[in-house]
Amino acid sequence: MKSVVSMISLILLLSFSSAVFSDDASSFQNLTVPGQRTGPEAFAFDSTGNGFYTGVSGGKILKYLPGKGFADYGYITVSSKSKWCDGVLGTTHIGKCGRPAGIAFNDKTGELYVADAPLGLHVIPRGGGLAKKIADSVNGKPFLFLDGLDVDPTTGVVYFTSFSSKFSPGDVLKAVASNDASGKLFKYDPSKKVVTVLMEGLSGSAGCAVSSDGSFVLVSQFTKSNIKRYWIKGPKAGSSEDFTNSISNPDNIKRIGSSGNFWVASVVNSATGPTYPSAVKVSSDGKVLKRILVTDKFGNTLVSEVNEFKGSLYIGTLFGTFVGILKL
Repeated sequence: MKSVVSMISLILLLSFSSAVFSDDASSFQNLTVPGQRTGPEAFAFDSTGNGFYTGVSGGKILKYLPGKGFADYGYITVSSKSKWCDGVLGTTHIGKCGRPAGIAFNDKTGELYVADAPLGLHVIPRGGGLAKKIADSVNGKPFLFLDGLDVDPTTGVVYFTSFSSKFSPGDVLKAVASNDASGKLFKYDPSKKVVTVLMEGLSGSAGCAVSSDGSFVLVSQFTKSNIKRYWIKGPKAGSSEDFTNSISNPDNIKRIGSSGNFWVASVVNSATGPTYPSAVKVSSDGKVLKRILVTDKFGNTLVSEVNEFKGSLYIGTLFGTFVGILKL
């Protein structure tokens, strides 16, 4: 039954407007992405603290600087640079253009790591440009649907997830409806240049986030409305446990600096009413500290990430045309 509710929720979300607003409209700003691109799904902030980076449909990574606006920063493929990957074409030809999902910087090297949904793990060199493919498979099994990504701030090791190992991005509704549990958590060690599987049997592993001290990584299970904790260090290293079941349909997870807390993009299901996307703040022990509804006056949209930076929440969507910025 839960899978049916989740599927209905997704269908409802996709049918509504692409706008994203908070209940306090005066504290909200939107920045439209250029080039007929859509879906600024996730964000990254470099060590300079100026502006932000986001991946959009058609395989581009955009950089935004206040006062200057958006500029092209990186490309997943050579085709991603062309108008051939703009608009609907970029979505239709996702296998040729790419579709950046999770992104994160290694602050020590300036490299930007990208989990591209159909095309695999990539890295964009310091300063931007064409991405280098790191891996599109592991142990002879191709990645079909990568999603979340984070870089350990203490070691530079990259953690990333696959939403499913059976379904492609275009079949996400089928994955949810069938209770697919073929998602995985991966680790890429740049010093060894090796990808390894850390967890299997995950139900819609959409996002991941490493703790500020590098002791554990959180992994969301969208379909099960659950977040797991995988221990990297300490006496529990190599084991996993439930972190929280209090967040409905969690997508991307982002740590909040060195506070020990995290923001989670969530779709809150209601059996008797509408479905509301929200930003949920949780502590390092899984306790919900705050919920902020993220809605618009016409309906709802699928919020993919909420990322705190300099007193504001940056709100991403899978299908919208702009980045939402909410002052806290």
